Amino acid sequence: MPKCKNPARTSPASSAPQQRALIPLLVIATAQLMLVLDDSIVNIALPSIQQELRVHPVLLPWIVNAYILAFGALLLLGGRLGDLYGRRRALRAGLAIFVLASLAGGIGFSSEMLIAARAIQGLGAALVAPNALALIATTFSERKTRDTALSLYGAMSGLGIVVGLLLGGFLTGTLGWRWVFFINVPIGVLVLVGSRNLVEADRHPGSLDLRGAVLGTSGMVALVYAITRFGEGGFTDPFGLGLIGAAVVLLAAFIATQARSRTPLVPLSLFRDRGRAGAYASMLLLAIGPMGTFYVITLYLQQVQHYSALQTGVSWLPFAAGLALGAGSAPKLLRRVAPRFVAAAGALLSALAALWFSFIQIDSNYWLHLGPAMFVLALGFGLSVIALTQAAVYHTQSHEAGIASAVLNSAQQIGVALGLAVLAGIAATVTSSPAHANLTESAQLVTGYGSALTIAAGLLIVAGILAVSTLPSKPTAQTDESPVLAEVGHPGH
Repeated sequence: MPKCKNPARTSPASSAPQQRALIPLLVIATAQLMLVLDDSIVNIALPSIQQELRVHPVLLPWIVNAYILAFGALLLLGGRLGDLYGRRRALRAGLAIFVLASLAGGIGFSSEMLIAARAIQGLGAALVAPNALALIATTFSERKTRDTALSLYGAMSGLGIVVGLLLGGFLTGTLGWRWVFFINVPIGVLVLVGSRNLVEADRHPGSLDLRGAVLGTSGMVALVYAITRFGEGGFTDPFGLGLIGAAVVLLAAFIATQARSRTPLVPLSLFRDRGRAGAYASMLLLAIGPMGTFYVITLYLQQVQHYSALQTGVSWLPFAAGLALGAGSAPKLLRRVAPRFVAAAGALLSALAALWFSFIQIDSNYWLHLGPAMFVLALGFGLSVIALTQAAVYHTQSHEAGIASAVLNSAQQIGVALGLAVLAGIAATVTSSPAHANLTESAQLVTGYGSALTIAAGLLIVAGILAVSTLPSKPTAQTDESPVLAEVGHPGH
C-alpha cells in the first residue's frame, strides 16, 4: 500500500507563512546590520574627514564616540518607549531619525555638524535596536521562523563590523568619505517602507517614568562617556574617574527609584530571573572579548603587517563565515541542548581563539594562524550570542519585551566599548613599558597586543563559567507559542 504524502509538507498553504515572513525577516536583519555597520564604517573614513574638514585632533574621536555615547546611553529609554507607545512605531521613528541624521552627516560642512549628526544617528539607533529585537517575537509566531530571525539578528551584530570595514574602505577610496553616510539613506528608506510588514504588538497601559528616565539616561551617559575617556587617556584619567563616580551615584539613585515606582523604566523583576540576569552579565563579558580582540588584531594587521584598510576588511571574511555558521546552527542546537551549555561552549571557543591569537609574531602566517583563529572566534561568538539572546528575551512578559531587549543591547554595547578601552589600554601600557625599550617598534607592538589578547581569553573563560552556572539547564521548550507572550519564567529553574 503506497504511503500517503504528508499534507503539511506539500500544501502550498504551509509555505505561505514562510513567504509572508521573508520581508519582515529582511527588514529586521537589514536594520540591525545598518546600525552595527555604523560602529565601524566611519573609522575607515576618519583620515579623509580630518583632511577635508580640517578637524582638530581633539574633536576627531568624537565623530565615532558621539554615536557610541548616544546609542549606548539611550537604549533603555528606547526600549521602554516601544513597550508603552508601540514597538513598530518606535522602530519606524528611529529609522526616520537615523536616515535624516545620515543625510546631514554626508552634507556636513564642519566637524561640529558632523558630530551632532552622529549623536542624532545614535538616538535613532537606540530606538531601532531594542524594538527590532522585541518585534521578532510578535512578528514571527512560528518557532522555526522566529529562530531564523533571531539568528539573523545575532549574526548582524558581529557581521556589521566586518561589512563596515569593507564598505568603508571601498566607499572612501572611490566615491569619497561622504558616502559612508549617504549609503544609509537609500537602505534606510527601503527598510522604513518594508517595516510596514512588521506586526505591531499590543500597546500596554502605563506612563513613562520621567524621573527614572532622567536618572537612568544620565547615569548611562556618564558610564559610556567614562569608558570612552579611558580608551583615550588610560584608566587613570581624572575626568574619566570622576565620570565613573557620577555614574555610580546616578545609577544607584535610578535603581532606588525603580524599586518604588509604579511604572518603572526598567522593572527590577527582570533581574529576579536567574537565567535572564545571567544572560545580561554574560553578554557584557562576551562582548568585551571578541570585539576587543577584533580591534587589537585589526591594529596588528595595519600597523605590523601593513595591510591597507580594504585588505584589512577582506582579511576578516573568515570571521563573517564563522559568525554565519555559529548563529545559524545555534537555534537547532538549542532545541536539544540547554542554553547554558551552548553559551558556555561558544564562550570557550572564542577564548581558545583569543589565546591562539595571543601567540602572534611579527610575521605570523595569515592562512595558518590568523584566518583560522578569526573563524573560531566568530563561531563561538555566534553560538553564545544566540543562546544568551534567547535566555534574555524568550519567555519575557509581553509588556516588558522592549525593555528586556534594551537591557541586553545595553550590556552588549557597553561590553564593546569596554573591550576597546580595556584591551587597547593594556596593549598601549605593555608596548610602552621600559622593559621592552630594546625591542624594535614592531616587536613592542606585538608584545602589547599579545598581552591584551591573553586578557581577552581570560574574560571569555569567565563569561563561559558565568553562563554555565546561571543560564537554563534544559533546552528551550519546543513550542510555537510566541515566547514573548508567555507569562512564565524560563524552564529549568
